[in-house]
Amino acid sequence: MEREPWLNLFLLAILCPLINGAPSSMLCPDENLSIREGSYSFSKDGSSVKYRCSEGYYPTIRVRHCLKGKWHPFPQKKLPECKKITCPNPRGFANGEMYPYQRQYIVNDTTHYTCYSGYEFRGSGTRVCQGNGKWSGGTPICGRNSDHCPDPGTPAGSTRAGNMFNIDDKVSYRCDNKLTLIGSKERVCQENGQWSGTEPECYADFTYDTPEEASEGFSSSLKANLAVSQQNEGTDQVGKKIQVGKGGKLDIYIALDVSDSIDEEDFEKAKNVIKTLIEKISYYEVSPNYEILIFATDVVRIVSMRDFKSGQKNKLLDILKRLEDFEYNSKGDRSGTNIAQAYKSILESMQIEHDRDKEEFKKTQHIVIMFTDGQANMGGNPRPQVDKIKYLVQQYNPSGEEENLDMYVFGMGDDVNAEDINDFKTDRLNEKFFFKLKDLDDLQETFDEMIDEGSSVALCGLYQDYESDKKRRQYPWLAKISVARNDGKISNCVGSLVSSNFILTAAHCFRPDDTPDRISVDLELKGIKVKDYIPHPRYDVKSKKNLGIPEYYEFDVALIQLAAPVIMGPELRPICIPCTKETSGALKLLDKEGTCRKHQEELMSSETVKATFMSVVGANIEKKQITIKQGKWRDACVEDAKKAEGITAQNARDIVTDNFLCSGGIEPTVDDIACKGDSGGATFVVPGNRLVQVGIVSWGVKDLCQNNRKPKSDSHTRDYHTSLFSAEVREFLKRYLGDANLGAPLTFL
Repeated sequence: MEREPWLNLFLLAILCPLINGAPSSMLCPDENLSIREGSYSFSKDGSSVKYRCSEGYYPTIRVRHCLKGKWHPFPQKKLPECKKITCPNPRGFANGEMYPYQRQYIVNDTTHYTCYSGYEFRGSGTRVCQGNGKWSGGTPICGRNSDHCPDPGTPAGSTRAGNMFNIDDKVSYRCDNKLTLIGSKERVCQENGQWSGTEPECYADFTYDTPEEASEGFSSSLKANLAVSQQNEGTDQVGKKIQVGKGGKLDIYIALDVSDSIDEEDFEKAKNVIKTLIEKISYYEVSPNYEILIFATDVVRIVSMRDFKSGQKNKLLDILKRLEDFEYNSKGDRSGTNIAQAYKSILESMQIEHDRDKEEFKKTQHIVIMFTDGQANMGGNPRPQVDKIKYLVQQYNPSGEEENLDMYVFGMGDDVNAEDINDFKTDRLNEKFFFKLKDLDDLQETFDEMIDEGSSVALCGLYQDYESDKKRRQYPWLAKISVARNDGKISNCVGSLVSSNFILTAAHCFRPDDTPDRISVDLELKGIKVKDYIPHPRYDVKSKKNLGIPEYYEFDVALIQLAAPVIMGPELRPICIPCTKETSGALKLLDKEGTCRKHQEELMSSETVKATFMSVVGANIEKKQITIKQGKWRDACVEDAKKAEGITAQNARDIVTDNFLCSGGIEPTVDDIACKGDSGGATFVVPGNRLVQVGIVSWGVKDLCQNNRKPKSDSHTRDYHTSLFSAEVREFLKRYLGDANLGAPLTFL
């Protein structure tokens, strides 16, 4: 007798799992589940099937879920297969040649890029298609650099709309079919010469970030917040950390997805990831406030922000113990992935903090870190809750930028919907806030690789940018220098602390007969002694006297070596200098992006670069604002050097070479002017929230300071600054600052 079709299906559902070794609890039939050239495996409870391929290949179907007795996606007669991993097509490269041109590019394929005449190359000249579906290196760009912002390029796999690069001009991107855009869909040319947002990337379903990429991207962004926040804290006399405690300046919210797809083994791994992250953060001399929640269908708080700040549960060891003790079976209903409820819970906590103390809330850096392995399948679209969080913080920022908010998302595994999650993060220059990883093992490796920043107190470029009774924190790198002459006169200069052992200043502050015992360095610390002063070997003030240049200041740079290293603290920190790994961290650049050329692009990309130096008169210290003239503005600035008293040279470039930066004049802005005593000071820029020195105040065309210590320039009043991007200056600095035998070294690129 022939069985009913439904009975066949019932028997198949019961017998096939037993025959094939799948879990007996599986409710879906084992039918057409194979994959060509690959393998598959069941989850422990039989509710899903995962497909795997050999290295360099990806499955056309990554996972199937058993829902109400049916596999989703439903098996078809045509079996899934393993295909070669490809990288996005780089055909968007413009104004140059790319070769070889192929229909598609598979793992280990290499491409090369060159520019047409008249275009300047940026990025990677050679790129290799990697096993994670991404190209090595950075986007190749051929630009003219004649606009306010540099050509933003067209990342592989995308097309760009917009070819105007002046202030407020916009460019927009979209990815090729079946690719997802991660990053900024639209970017705006800003007044500072930088593009808003983040360069987009185009991800396929099989594209992942490596743990190394994720670790570099996340830590370079996060450590900037931790380092900046720590400056608002003190240390006692033995260096013990002072807790931020009530009303702290850094609030961190961590949300962990523990829905059905997380088995007990993965659940323990996920808890260890959170533990590792918190331990890494504790290396910094800052004590954040925490909220930690676990979510699936519902949300469970391990600790709330209010409880933490009120002192009820603010011991880090207690929190880690609570996390450790939270058991797999305590998760409750875990059938859903309610990401919206997780963000809503965070929003509720943030709203409580806002309503409790609005002024404190404004000063706080808010960090939200979401870990999820799936798509939001209940609770509605999380986007409205994310938007409310952004509004709550951004409403007090006139620029509309997400400066006080960092929202990170880590997506793990095959179910991650990268397109949706891309909307759950912040979007800011040079920072990456979304990371897509293969699994929890890769996530653990990501945090294991994060750099131990226990010495973060010495991170460069930190300063306090608001008025307080501790003014020294506004310029913690500043050194006052005095040299006692044989005739009884005192010569004054300024310098900058660039490491615990060295002060950077101008060579013309010294004479050949000066001795270290006659040099005084004031860092507002007692007992600082000078071991030596070291002028640049090519500095020779009389070298062009025969050309009509009585005093020539090329390579006007010197180092003062201290007899003993100074101890860093909130009121004594080094300034960043270009072309060092330390400055790559300040610029939030990944290691592979950290090149001297990239530093110059980031810091000096505009034709006019806003910069600052400090003017010191006794106890009075003032900021002077200038614009460094480049491009079309530089020639006139250099030509005015011929107007300096005593100079008869006809060729301005004999007086001012490319080793100088130029400021002053009245176009496009009226600059402040350097005075006697300002020499040797740091000419610095502020990209984001860290200071980077780009030059040293050297000499000027006119002295306008006799009756005014902060004079404004006239049309031909110019100042010249020794450029720290000069190759000869860099080599000099590297010789001493990079030498471990002379103190804690900087790492030069």
